[in-house]
Amino acid sequence: MTVAPKDRFFEDFRTGEVMEYGNYEITEQELVEFARRYDPQPFHIDKAAAEKSMFGGLIASGWMTGSVVMRMLVDNFIPVRAGLGSPGLDELRWLKPVRPGDRLRVRVTIGETRRSRSKPDRGSVLVLQEALNQNDEVVMTVKGWGMYLCRHPEQA
Repeated sequence: MTVAPKDRFFEDFRTGEVMEYGNYEITEQELVEFARRYDPQPFHIDKAAAEKSMFGGLIASGWMTGSVVMRMLVDNFIPVRAGLGSPGLDELRWLKPVRPGDRLRVRVTIGETRRSRSKPDRGSVLVLQEALNQNDEVVMTVKGWGMYLCRHPEQA
């Protein structure tokens, strides 16, 4: 990698590149607050109910896990000047429960790059995002395309 991720443009992404970022602790308080607001299922907000559930205790909403990953991507990966957003995500999977006290990081793998034919000032990058816990277990995966400005749009 010759250009820091936050300074990249479309041309700087390389298929097969792998980067890891973050070290975010999931606290019980934040887990419950998020769930009360956005995903108030009993195994997210009620300790007693969660202990009786198939999870055997409180777990984070998958949407919270995704939000934590997004924050780590914004802080460490998505280019400040070149990021144009995303047309959507594919293949979202929650593989293992995230529990209070877990520490998450994100692993990003560049899968493919495509220069736009109709808009030569930009391109799309397919990224596999994996959330890993402190035991190196993958707890969530998602594939998605990001859109980025080109450093040299005239070289389409």
